[in-house]
Amino acid sequence: MIFVAAGTQDARQIIEQLLHEGHTVTASVVSDYGKILLRHHSHLTVIEQALDETELQKKLKDINADIFIDASHPYAVNISQTAMNVCAQLKIHYIRYERPTIALPIYDKLYTTASFAEAAQKAFELGNNVFLTTGSRHLSEFTALLNNKNQILTARILPVVESIQACMAVGILPKHIIAMQGPFSIGLNKAMYEQTGAQVVVMKNSGKLGGSDTKLTAAIKAGIFAVVIDRPPINYKNICTNYSAVNREIKKFYRNY
Repeated sequence: MIFVAAGTQDARQIIEQLLHEGHTVTASVVSDYGKILLRHHSHLTVIEQALDETELQKKLKDINADIFIDASHPYAVNISQTAMNVCAQLKIHYIRYERPTIALPIYDKLYTTASFAEAAQKAFELGNNVFLTTGSRHLSEFTALLNNKNQILTARILPVVESIQACMAVGILPKHIIAMQGPFSIGLNKAMYEQTGAQVVVMKNSGKLGGSDTKLTAAIKAGIFAVVIDRPPINYKNICTNYSAVNREIKKFYRNY
């Protein structure tokens, strides 16, 4: 039995491959939207629930998991750390799928930061009109710095109720919410920056699949500042950057099982 921490496009692709090769899979997602995106399959069970360490341990025992594939988002550090702890306790083989980053170009208006709070501080130092592309989490780090009527924060989020509610909860008005599913082309990104009058775009280095390359290229073409939040440092075990490597890890484990 293989357990997959899902919720990203990468994870869905990995699950499709696993099912195609005849594996039985249990996938964990944290939203109804994530569940909808996974197609029905007789060998696939989907859990729509955020699992803490105790709940994850119980679930892995219940399904008698052999392998844990951590295909969670590159910035979901808590999920990964919990998974590694539980897998070590239960002696379950842990595999980390790590989406590759993009190489950052030389651009005099490009800044990198180590955290969301640092990114928020830098963004509002650079301009009053900030375009946020980091999703509906960590919004409060940015809204906490809105202290005058000249400042604008536009949040581009997934078009789901939970994300819109998260924006409204921290005071982001509907006129400053763009609810769309990405990734987006360079042209569409640039058009959004220009339409909103953005002076600064804030992004994560989520790799090409997350649209980081087109977001950054659009910012350069628009001539605006770009603040990139670095991936959190974490000492992953058994890192794979493509499905072939994941598959080799699985086969090696079962040969030695």
